[in-house]
Amino acid sequence: MIARRQQVAVAVAGLLTAAAACQAQHHTSKASGRPAPPAAHGFTLVAAGGILPHSSVLDRARFDAGGTGYDFRPMLAAVRPLVSHADLALCHIETVYGDSTGAVPLAAPPEEAQGLAATGYDSCSTASGHSLDEGTVGIQRTLDALDRAGVRHTGTARTDAEARTVALLRAGPAKVAHLDYTADTNGVPLPPAEPWAVNPLDPARVLADARAARRAGADVVVVSLRWGTTGQAAPDPQQVALAGELTAARTDGRPDIDLILGTDAHTPQPYEKVNGTWVVYGLGDQITGAMYDNAGTQDPGGNLSTVGRFTFVPPARPGGRWEVAKAEFIPHLFDIDAGRVVDVGQAIGQGADLTGDRDRIREAVLSRGAAKDGLVMGK
Repeated sequence: MIARRQQVAVAVAGLLTAAAACQAQHHTSKASGRPAPPAAHGFTLVAAGGILPHSSVLDRARFDAGGTGYDFRPMLAAVRPLVSHADLALCHIETVYGDSTGAVPLAAPPEEAQGLAATGYDSCSTASGHSLDEGTVGIQRTLDALDRAGVRHTGTARTDAEARTVALLRAGPAKVAHLDYTADTNGVPLPPAEPWAVNPLDPARVLADARAARRAGADVVVVSLRWGTTGQAAPDPQQVALAGELTAARTDGRPDIDLILGTDAHTPQPYEKVNGTWVVYGLGDQITGAMYDNAGTQDPGGNLSTVGRFTFVPPARPGGRWEVAKAEFIPHLFDIDAGRVVDVGQAIGQGADLTGDRDRIREAVLSRGAAKDGLVMGK
């Protein structure tokens, strides 16, 4: 593994139920800062998996910052072209941002938000098993840092009013609602005085919020879900059942949800078209440290991930559904030795021996028949 990772490093070096208070973010060209031209044929959305900064990741970010502070930009450099050229780019933040003491395990420094913004991410889901690791203080610190960096967020909230606010984002000619929920908070109960701090994964709540977002003007509703069984490439029965329930829901004949993005399994899981709607059961972790199975053996699958890219086109008739005209997955891995996100396809093209990783990702992603519905591996 070490030799393979060294090859990679060389290759990389070569390369809502109430919606009265809706907020809209107008997309700008993330590469130039100029307003993006109208996308007459729709828009592209990319979605990446979790940011889970183990101590080794933080050590690398501190090294990249020259020993003072943290710099996540070099770590994410390989994904920046893909992210920055999309009309809308989404990510998932698994941990809260800590304070300067470093006393909370897995807490990330607020500089992470700056790295995400520089990479081109527009909005990040924040509901996770670690959302309450520092109570509501950790949530406030995290969302404050994202606000300062100009990255929108959904899934956790500082106030009841914020929890009721739809994250409504501009993507080319469309308005996209980004909703987010977690199946658990690692056994930490929601604070009785602030039960709105984290969005729990309740199907009725998800659908009510999705319908509220549609009433608020969303052309497309995207739902991020932290669900699934850690380290398992196949979706568990609960994921499959919930995906069927959520994608079957319709209002006036139109699906309430247009795309589901899954996190938490910490390894790539299948993409599948369910009731006509694309479901990503698990994107995998974009950034993480070494992952281990229950027997204590290091699992290289824990450092594999995908970026989903979906091209939406306008409805054929007014009031109709925005359809996914093209669905793609791009295989990535996190090189734990180099401390870099790696685009697997590009690295293979530059001579890195990553065909086994690419094939493992492709097998997991296509294992529920997504190829017959048009899913392809992108570049």
